[in-house]
Amino acid sequence: MHYLQDLKKIVNINSHTQNKHGVDEVGKLMSMWIEELGLKRKSFKRELIGDHLLFKSLRKKGIKILLLGHNDTVFPKGYFEGFREDDKWVYGPGVCDMKGGNIIALQSLRNIFNKNKKIYNIDFLLVSDEETGSDDSKEITSKIALDYDYCFVFEAAGKNLELVTSRKGVGRYIIKIEGKAAHAGTSYEKGRNANLEGAIKLQKYSNLINLEEGTIVNVGKCEGGIGINTVSPHFEMLMEYRFDKKSEQRRVERSVEEITLASYIKGTLSSAQGIIQRDVMEENEKQLELIKFFEKLLNQKIFTEKRGGVSDANIVSNCGVITLDGFGPYGDGDHTKKERALKSSFEQRIEMMTKILDYYQTKQE
Repeated sequence: MHYLQDLKKIVNINSHTQNKHGVDEVGKLMSMWIEELGLKRKSFKRELIGDHLLFKSLRKKGIKILLLGHNDTVFPKGYFEGFREDDKWVYGPGVCDMKGGNIIALQSLRNIFNKNKKIYNIDFLLVSDEETGSDDSKEITSKIALDYDYCFVFEAAGKNLELVTSRKGVGRYIIKIEGKAAHAGTSYEKGRNANLEGAIKLQKYSNLINLEEGTIVNVGKCEGGIGINTVSPHFEMLMEYRFDKKSEQRRVERSVEEITLASYIKGTLSSAQGIIQRDVMEENEKQLELIKFFEKLLNQKIFTEKRGGVSDANIVSNCGVITLDGFGPYGDGDHTKKERALKSSFEQRIEMMTKILDYYQTKQE
């Protein structure tokens, strides 16, 4: 497991998304290792965040594959740092999300290169802002993805080494309510209570939840009012919704618009500003056909799962590319100080990905 020494090197570099220097330092190491395999680097320079990096292999006719990962992690300096290991596990920021996955992709490429001395039609994209929503890299990833037939994403595997075929979409709203201030003791009837309007709307938004369809609506933060003895003149809430189906996305959006425009407390006015942070990644037949092929190729059963969390797989799958996620190691505790990854899962994932990539290299000889 010599590749764990490479993992140690990049885990020991703090690469919080806002730490441009650290993210770029990780990118330099990854670049050095990947360029040794003959891939050519294209850098997308950024001023405030780490540079996004695309490594391109030689070209031949045949299937084109994109490997996808991210160099950034979630914790700033001084909060959760350093690599350690015991007999079964490795610990540290990014060991499973997703520096560990990047190392699996790297080692699989090394295995292919050591066998064939060249790599064809397999490129590797490493972005620097996935943990904050890929707001900057989203457009780059979408454009790059159009050149590929398959995309394999190296976020963490499931407990039984499941691949991920589906991820929820995520939308967000900022909802603002304007009321009218008045003295709560002497002139309550002259006011228009924005807080009360917000409380009613919050319940109505929450009623849009449909767990059977996989739809979650969560008002995560509320602020309103100016004092205990004043009728509130303003109220604001931050709301997120997650969905498994585009039909559910449309239902929620229509309903949010209706609820927002209605005034349950006469005289209040409301507005909603919304964005889709990540489109839903829906399971499809082409994915399942590819998995069946891999089962025959590898002579093993491949389990799959659907996840509520999002990744850059959401972006690529919505470009029409056949996308599978979860090729990283199995781990848990990601986004916490307890993040760890199972050593044996690295071996299993590297073996799997090496065989898959080797098939396409051989096919294209």
